[in-house]
Amino acid sequence: MAADSLAKNKIKVSTQQYLDIAEIKDDTIVMKDGTLRAVILVSSINFALKSEDEQDAVIESYIRFINNLSFTLEIVIQSRELDIDNYLEYLKGKEKEQINKLLKIQTADYIQYIQELTSLGKIMNKRFYVTIPYDPLTDKRKNFFSLISEALRPATIIKLKEKTFKEYQEMLERRVESVAGGLESMGVAVARLDTQSLIELYYKTYNPETSKNQNLGDLDKLRVEGN
Repeated sequence: MAADSLAKNKIKVSTQQYLDIAEIKDDTIVMKDGTLRAVILVSSINFALKSEDEQDAVIESYIRFINNLSFTLEIVIQSRELDIDNYLEYLKGKEKEQINKLLKIQTADYIQYIQELTSLGKIMNKRFYVTIPYDPLTDKRKNFFSLISEALRPATIIKLKEKTFKEYQEMLERRVESVAGGLESMGVAVARLDTQSLIELYYKTYNPETSKNQNLGDLDKLRVEGN
């Protein structure tokens, strides 16, 4: 037991050492360098099925969106194998509940079809994320001496005072609204990830295999504290 406990502690320390995230709270990611991040989930559009005029409109909207940005952002496309085990269990439950014999047979056939389809190859699910940053060091409204002071005290920035955090978060919110508006003008839907969704996203990203069989525990205990 002691050896297992020691091994777990070593893994925990090693993991935290290589994470750039200091804390996740209030739907916001606080990085170890004191910068903030927000992540929004973006829906996709079937560009190929749109008419030429609609395609041109989407392209023009995207160009305007990019040209209006005054800060950098990151677009991430995440491909993951679609887990349909829970869906199959749900269908099997419905099959047992069916009283109508015809519907019962059709449900069983559908389950068999899904199983045969997935046996032919992996079914991938794609999700599109946009990461929006806010870096107080690049805020032009700060004077030179304030920037130097913050740059020399990165450990202090990580544990932001609540008032300072709210000020930074307000600036980040404005960027989120700007990005969301630009994306929506292209005809896509957007949704900002809340605290729980952010933790689950990074947990599954860093632990793709483990996350399939091991659910997250108490989210309040999952925050990564800075040194």
